[in-house]
Amino acid sequence: MLILTEINNDRSYRYISVYGVQPEDRKSKNRGYQEAPIYLEQPVKGVIDMNERMLRVLEFDKIIEQVTNYAATSIGKQALQQAHPSTDMKTVVRLQDETDEATHIERLNKTLPLGGIFDIRPSLKRVSIGGVLSAGECIEVSSTIYGARMAKDFVDRLEEDVPILSGMAKEVSPLRQLEQAINRCINDDGHMLDSASEKLRGIRSSIRTLESRVREKLSNFTKTHSNKLSDAIITIRNDRYVLPVKQEYRSAIGGIVHDQSASGQTLFMEPKAVVDINNQLQEAFVNEKREMDRILVSLSNLIAEEVNALEHNVHILGKMDVIFARAKYGQAIKGTKPIMNDRGFIKMNQARHPLIDSQDVVANDIELGNDYTAIVITGPNTGGKTVTLKMVGLCCLMAQSGLQIPALDGCELAVFSHVFADIGDEQSIEQNLSTFSSHMTTIVDILKYIDEKTLVLFDELGAGTDPQEGAALAMAILDEVIERQARVIATTHYPELKAYGFNRRQVLNASVEFDIETLRPTYRLLLGIPGRSNAFDISRRLGLSAAIINHAKSYVGMDSKNVENMIASLEQSQLKAEKDYEQAHDLLQQAENFYEDVKNMWHEWQEKKDKLYRKAEEKADKAIQKAREEAELIVQEIRNMRSEAEWKEHEWIEAKKMLDDAKPELSAKQDTSTPSKKREEKVLEPGDDIKLLTINQKGTVLERISNHEYLVQVGIMKVKVNRKDLHYMSKTKEKYEQPITTIKGSNYHVKTELDLRGERLEDALLKLEKYVDDALLAGYPRVSIIHGKGTGALRKGVQQFVQQHPRIVDSRPGEAGEGGSGITVINLK
Repeated sequence: MLILTEINNDRSYRYISVYGVQPEDRKSKNRGYQEAPIYLEQPVKGVIDMNERMLRVLEFDKIIEQVTNYAATSIGKQALQQAHPSTDMKTVVRLQDETDEATHIERLNKTLPLGGIFDIRPSLKRVSIGGVLSAGECIEVSSTIYGARMAKDFVDRLEEDVPILSGMAKEVSPLRQLEQAINRCINDDGHMLDSASEKLRGIRSSIRTLESRVREKLSNFTKTHSNKLSDAIITIRNDRYVLPVKQEYRSAIGGIVHDQSASGQTLFMEPKAVVDINNQLQEAFVNEKREMDRILVSLSNLIAEEVNALEHNVHILGKMDVIFARAKYGQAIKGTKPIMNDRGFIKMNQARHPLIDSQDVVANDIELGNDYTAIVITGPNTGGKTVTLKMVGLCCLMAQSGLQIPALDGCELAVFSHVFADIGDEQSIEQNLSTFSSHMTTIVDILKYIDEKTLVLFDELGAGTDPQEGAALAMAILDEVIERQARVIATTHYPELKAYGFNRRQVLNASVEFDIETLRPTYRLLLGIPGRSNAFDISRRLGLSAAIINHAKSYVGMDSKNVENMIASLEQSQLKAEKDYEQAHDLLQQAENFYEDVKNMWHEWQEKKDKLYRKAEEKADKAIQKAREEAELIVQEIRNMRSEAEWKEHEWIEAKKMLDDAKPELSAKQDTSTPSKKREEKVLEPGDDIKLLTINQKGTVLERISNHEYLVQVGIMKVKVNRKDLHYMSKTKEKYEQPITTIKGSNYHVKTELDLRGERLEDALLKLEKYVDDALLAGYPRVSIIHGKGTGALRKGVQQFVQQHPRIVDSRPGEAGEGGSGITVINLK
């Protein structure tokens, strides 16, 4: 709310905010800001006084006093003492963001360094109008420059994202040259250094020489005239070196008397022998002061040149000190950052009154401004109704001042133009105001300014007069406030207001809980349930006879009894619902914990199973690998030791393949969230070109034995291979393709070699003839006949048969790797 404070000569207007939006925050001349004029029915002073009274009633000044204790500089303390809540939404959001950034830094155990910073604004004002600063004031300026630079460096080195504080730090001017100029002339104690100028160095050197000469002469004098002195010491009077001379030797010593003792028996005299030297010394002192004054004038001029930058530094440092003071206070009360809105909505979870000790305070939930705009709280005295009112109002003022509120995370508060409170008794004998009149005076003033941006707090609304009239007046006032869409919380004792909320959609009944067993309030706020009178129950617990209590009940009307019974039923339902909720919550928590335990055990079992599988498979793989290596070594030795017995290469290949087939496949751990996809395998057909992966050799498919097994030919070998060991290359058209696809017989499966060793020639030729027929039916292009070396008769018989058979194209002896002359390879057509 803007209040008219002054009409300027140019017919423009200056305004201030009731809650202290400072004029310097708005751009305008005369450190104010201009807006369209408004006119108020009441004098400005009355409105300002009323709002200051509201802040005092809600004890906001005590909050500010506590926050001020956390400020590190006099600048910050002074700024906090003048702090007021802001009514501008953007300003409040920025204040909360500032505090949140500082709180984040404080949580990391990092503190903004603000030592050595002074309020130098009076000194800056003096130098800006041509004044000269003292040495102490100059060193305060230097110290403040250093402190500002340390604060700036601290923020700049932060790794956290603090855009507001970083922006403020960038506005700080280092002013290192000015600081160095001051420090070259003045030390930390404010004493002018000899190095301030060459002239000052020379003057002080002469002063030390003269002082040495004076002391030397006076020291000699004390030795030769010790009997004429009260004490053999050299002292100073009126800035001149003197000796304590006995009164009776005044004429004998001669010189100038500067002082005498209280008894008059001792005179402090400057002997004639040192008068001239003392005069020279005094002249040197005058020259020293003149040079020091000249240096201070020079430093003051340098400071005057940077007045604007220094003032801005002080302003930024004070602001940063205030921000960190707010953050430290928020940590002290275990506060949280509220979400701000301009809809008049309040929601606080487990909110606590910030001025009550955390060990004693009772936290409560508050919600207002969404489904309902008014809360009527009933209940016994000392039950906590007034504390609840103050807590809500105080938290709103704190939030609008950039302070965190003592509540749990997720709270939301509104930015109000006014927070009005009618709390306490301000009756006055001088003004002839009773309790009722005092309340009505305050309420009348409040009703002049309330709107939808207003929070109104009424304590014991309508009290101090006839109950019936007071209740009617209270309901009428509430109706007026609700009609203006203001947010209102009111406490009352009137039973008529207990039913008030049931007839109005925007009003919610509430009460403070009272324990009948202990006759003590619990200070818990129960939303949705009006408070009931506990007079009869309390009286019975205190020992009042049942007869008197029953007689008293007979005077209570039926309507009142019905209301009390209804409230009692609501309380019982509320307590039962809370108890059931707690039980359900506990069961849910137990179920969730059990589920987590089972899930963790399942994952552990799966991991353990997979680990055991992998371990077993790796162990088997190592064993097979070792066997393979040993077998290869043995075979290599056999190859090297070949003599008469020839090793069949194709037999070695088949044996090696069998060894490979025995190797297990290591199970890779699969993601249980998605099923593993098997590689789609192409169905091979006879005649397809393939690669046998186990020996990395190309071959041809001869027959599909089953879905996963094929008969293939690799070189001269025909082997049965698993599909996973075959890689499809291409499709070929062979001349034997047709017979394979058309001829099916009982002798279809036949080996690619025939062993005739040990047979008689006639029997061998019969077997050879039948074998060739079977091979032709099978479609083999090439077969091997094993006849051995022996006498050579069987080999000759085989060769003659081969030359005479019409379906045998040609033949050749076996190569070294195939068996040599002990085998004949024939090609069929």
